[in-house]
Amino acid sequence: MVDIHHHLLFGIDDGSPDLETSVAMVESAVEDGITHIVCTPHANDRYAYDRERNLQLTSEIRNALPAHIAEKITLGQGCDFHLNYDNLQDLKRNKTKYTINGNGYLLIELPNHGIPQNMTELIYDMQLVHLTPILTHPERNATLQRNLRPMIDWMRSGMLVQITAGSIAGSFGPQAATIAHEMLEKRWVHFVATDAHNLTTRPPKMRTVYDAIAAKYGEDDAYRLCTANPLAVFEGIPLPEQPEPKKLYEEMAKKSWFAA
Repeated sequence: MVDIHHHLLFGIDDGSPDLETSVAMVESAVEDGITHIVCTPHANDRYAYDRERNLQLTSEIRNALPAHIAEKITLGQGCDFHLNYDNLQDLKRNKTKYTINGNGYLLIELPNHGIPQNMTELIYDMQLVHLTPILTHPERNATLQRNLRPMIDWMRSGMLVQITAGSIAGSFGPQAATIAHEMLEKRWVHFVATDAHNLTTRPPKMRTVYDAIAAKYGEDDAYRLCTANPLAVFEGIPLPEQPEPKKLYEEMAKKSWFAA
């Protein structure tokens, strides 16, 4: 399994507090069957993003790993990109600074409440410069929990979607779990990730959720969401062929039919 959203780097945001914890998080992830981790600290008004520093911290973690763990894990770089003004301006100047492993995939995070009014335009602008935005954990956003309708326009514009393993398991409450399963049923999800912050309340675990997805939606979906798609993102290549999402283009087709 490949985890593209993981707050592994220590001492720079609300994730791992120290090197010892980071090493233990990697060990826990490897024991769970995770082979790749993208280190994705927050990039927002509260936590400044410094890619060179992040690379240094990643190297420290890698060097501190026991040999039998180090040989089983590959660490990459990315961030939890917030759509604030300063970030967006810097993104224009440094297109791959915030992306996963310097390729074209970018994790973007909404506020816990509310959504940007110009979200569709932002997604379109990113597409114009060959960036592919991946929206992180929309199932946990209070506004989208009340109405998923905005997701339709965003996904039609080319946005991909990542939900949190803990949401599927119910760790973020019944509403997040309900929305996560609704999106899985509609095939609106492209990735499942841990969004790990620690070893207890938000651990680096995916295996139980992988098995739950396989049991309810099929092994192909579990492998696609937890391994094949995130590995493509890690390597910076196009996603493999995806199943047709439900209730995403039907309305558009109906409008075209009546307009004809």
